[in-house]
Amino acid sequence: MYQRILVPVDGSPTSARGLQEAIRLALLTGGRLRLIHVVDELSFAMSLDVYGGYSGDWLGILREGGAKVLEDAAAVCRKAAVEVDTQLRDDFSGPVWEQVTNEATQWKADLIVLGTHGRRGVGRAVLGSSAEQILRHASVPVLLVRAQDEG
Repeated sequence: MYQRILVPVDGSPTSARGLQEAIRLALLTGGRLRLIHVVDELSFAMSLDVYGGYSGDWLGILREGGAKVLEDAAAVCRKAAVEVDTQLRDDFSGPVWEQVTNEATQWKADLIVLGTHGRRGVGRAVLGSSAEQILRHASVPVLLVRAQDEG
């Protein structure tokens, strides 16, 4: 069964839905979670644009934000009495999907659970889909938890 569940988190409501499903599974199987947050090149580039006039440590800000996302998500797990640890990836060693699938292999995960927007067509082509790439490249099963429809 699924004893080692990897959960990518980014602080979004979609990510929170994936986390809730992972917690539910961990409680059913007696499993543990590893939460992973990836500071990726796109986030870094966007922060440079957003903070164009800021001359400080952009990467430090993104690392702090990632650490906060992980700590908040871990607190949700602990409140549910699920064993959890965290992994912050901030070395730009590849795209998000690659770092997640590498972590799944290195940690010997049994399952990856993540929230997805379920974008199709132009939205997916423009924004890309880490979830789709994780699904295609993971060496373990992947459970995609679709975001609630708005409205």
